[in-house]
Amino acid sequence: MAFERFKKFNIDPLIAKQPATPRDSSRLMVLNRKEQTITHRVFRDIADYFNAGDVLVLNNTKVFPAKLFAHKSTGGKVEVLLVRPQENPRVWTVLTRDYKENAELDFGDGLTGKMLGKTPNNEVLIEFNQDDILPFCHGHGLMPLPVYIEKARKHEGLTPSLSTDKERYQTVYAKHEGSIAAPTAGFHFTDELLQKLKDKGVNIVYITLHVGWGTFKPLRGEPQEHTMLAELGEISPETAAAVNAARQNGKRVFSVGTTSTRTLESFTENGITSAGKKWTDLFIYPGYQFKAIDCLITNFHFPDSTPLCMVTAFATEDFIYQAYSQAVENKYRFYSFGDSMMIL
Repeated sequence: MAFERFKKFNIDPLIAKQPATPRDSSRLMVLNRKEQTITHRVFRDIADYFNAGDVLVLNNTKVFPAKLFAHKSTGGKVEVLLVRPQENPRVWTVLTRDYKENAELDFGDGLTGKMLGKTPNNEVLIEFNQDDILPFCHGHGLMPLPVYIEKARKHEGLTPSLSTDKERYQTVYAKHEGSIAAPTAGFHFTDELLQKLKDKGVNIVYITLHVGWGTFKPLRGEPQEHTMLAELGEISPETAAAVNAARQNGKRVFSVGTTSTRTLESFTENGITSAGKKWTDLFIYPGYQFKAIDCLITNFHFPDSTPLCMVTAFATEDFIYQAYSQAVENKYRFYSFGDSMMIL
């Protein structure tokens, strides 16, 4: 089993139950691959590692309140997590544990749905009675926090969802709605910190990858046996031009998060990053040769997760294991609301 030795760490007490306040007060572990050094900083110090002309790539996807609740005709309650719309805007792919073909669901306020069937990935198709259900989601839906955070928050006596402050499960630069999970590596940035980077001459650009549940689908065996579910990514001509210019001028490309990295790598061939929009099922694990990025900013991940596969591919499993050992020893905060790692 991949990354088995990472499972020996006792992470449960270190799971972050709420985000750092202010955002840039989270801790920053800096890994230098060339020097094989590990340095402990605070995230607001990150500008020290950038040079003028470097490019910072952020994923500006926006999470929508995708968790809905309905009642069946029998009166039972059903929890539904919206994943993505189909070509017919009334039909959505959803995740739910309570499936029955042709079951009618009442979500309240006039919204109803019917379960049509299942996809090969065990998702459920629901046809709603409205073309645009996003206004209903904003009025009635909950932010889809990871299950482990909800459980940890409940254990601490906190509300399982951030119903009172939905913006804390967004990056400050979130723009294009479509994700059911946040690109959490970007949580640490503030408007002030981004401005500081700009003042230093860093070129800040954006890609969009709408995060689905495939990013969090755990490995059940070796990485090469895992199938990545496709997610929709987009790179603008301006972003592609900035990344290519940095590469041509000997500057570095800093990618924020595994979603930004998957997108950049999916759109880069022969040293050239192209603009466009497409579905990508690229899965990066050890042995992969990176084509697009020089530095990676990310959080601390689950042992059996696809993001950890990418991080170990970028910095070797041994170096990342050493970093995680220090993170546990120094009581870093883990996972989505946790602290940050930057790999140079």
